[in-house]
Amino acid sequence: MTRIKAGVTAKARHKKILGLAKGHTQGKRRLFRIANENVMKALSYAYRDRRARKGDMRRLWIQRINAAARIHGMSYSQLMASLKVRGVEVNRKMLADLAARDIESFGAIVKGA
Repeated sequence: MTRIKAGVTAKARHKKILGLAKGHTQGKRRLFRIANENVMKALSYAYRDRRARKGDMRRLWIQRINAAARIHGMSYSQLMASLKVRGVEVNRKMLADLAARDIESFGAIVKGA
């Protein structure tokens, strides 16, 4: 059986990793072994932070709703509790958008609550 060298596949693998390491500095983009470590770390951070972003956005929406609700003399928790009792089904993303862009309609929702 003939021997197959790994030159072509290794070259392709190295090229792929070094392409992903573009934008990194110094040896982290030039040396395969170091670039490979950094790319794997960067990919794991990207995976983790795509999920963390969802919580970050929710926290931001809650802060915006709280700030706008306090302008109208109500706290965030009081507002959300009264909306739930009244059966108003507007999610936090939409409420935060109203609070940031259209304070009058947000005020109407607060008065309704």
